[in-house]
Order: sequence, then structure tokens, then C-alpha cells
Amino acid sequence: MDELKVFTIKKNIQEDNRKVAQETRDELKTLDTYLINIMSSPGSGKTTTLVSTIKALKDVIKIGVMEADVDSDVDARTVQEAGAKAIQLHTGGLCHLDATMTKQGIDELGVEELDLVFLENIGNLICPAGYDTGAMKNVAILSVPEGDDKPLKYPKIFGVVDVLIVNKIDAIEHFDFRMDLLEERVKKLNKDIIIFPISAKTGEGIDEWTNWIKKQLRKRV
Repeated sequence: MDELKVFTIKKNIQEDNRKVAQETRDELKTLDTYLINIMSSPGSGKTTTLVSTIKALKDVIKIGVMEADVDSDVDARTVQEAGAKAIQLHTGGLCHLDATMTKQGIDELGVEELDLVFLENIGNLICPAGYDTGAMKNVAILSVPEGDDKPLKYPKIFGVVDVLIVNKIDAIEHFDFRMDLLEERVKKLNKDIIIFPISAKTGEGIDEWTNWIKKQLRKRV
């Protein structure tokens, strides 16, 4: 009986999350606002990548960022200084954001005049992959120092995202990292995934990434 009860509660939570996520997508579509959910482990360069992205797009696209973290407002201030409208979301220790939390953040941020909103999710490769936030696209960032074996250890996140950004390629010669092996492992999990090797520090690959974003925004119209 206990086992059945636990299963029912989990199922209902997931069903409710999917419902809120779809309602969020529908609402954003009516506002002509595009939401991208970005996930990664800590230290992969999420915020640095966002800063480079904002600087490349801010003159042609109105951008907002929701920065999720257990505490502090450092990241939100950083992207705000780069030229985006920003809000910090504190999760109270939770390791992920779900659709309801994302919706609350969207309402607080105010997206009516924004073309594009990034959700910088909590830094880990496990929990965030299990929740639909209401985003139109899901992106994972993997940095070179983390290794090319991460798809073997955390297959779920690589299987559900639309895009994989491989960051810190400027340091690839200092690590035992094979891009071809990473791509092979990722494609086995997700044959439709798009991979962008970049260096958020030097700017290498940022144009290809931001051109993909522009293409998604054109498609919405």
C-alpha cells in the first residue's frame, strides 16, 4: 500500500508539472517571447557563456535572464551588467527548477517586451534534466575540463536536450579530451542533438551559437 501511494503522488506531481509547463509555453507564444533553459554542472561556464551571448545579441534582441541559485545574486548582477534584464531566483536548497517555479520567475521578471529569456538552471547534471520548465528549447553546457566521458555517467541530460555547448575549447590541449569521442557518445543518446564547440572566454564559436538562436526566433514568427 505504501509503495502504491508513493508512486501515485509522484505521478500526480509530474502530470501537474507538465500541465503548468505547457500553459507557460502557450502563454509565452502569445507574448512572442522565446524561453531557453540552460543546464550544466557548476563551473562549466554558464554565466560566462550567457554574458558572451548577451553582448553578441543585445543590440538586436531584447533579452531577459532568470538566474537560479540556492543563494546570492552575483550571477544576476553579472548578466544585468552585460545588458540583459535579470532576476535572481533562490530555490531554498532545491537542486532543480520545475514549471511552477519557472512561471513564478517569469511573472516576476516581466517578459511582455522581451524577445528572448534564458533560464540559468541550478548547477548539476542530474535533477534539472527530469523537469519540464516550459522552455521552448533545452541546452546543456559541458566544459572541456569535465571530460568527454560525462555522457556515460549522466546519460539522461544529454538525451533530453536540444543543444550541447562544449565550452572552454581554448584549453582543450591541456586536457585528455577528445571531441570526436564526445560527439559519438552524445549522438548515441540523442541523434538529433546540435553541438556547438565554443570558448566563452575568447569568443570562438559564439557566432554559430547565436546564429542558431536567431534562427529559432525567426521560426517563431
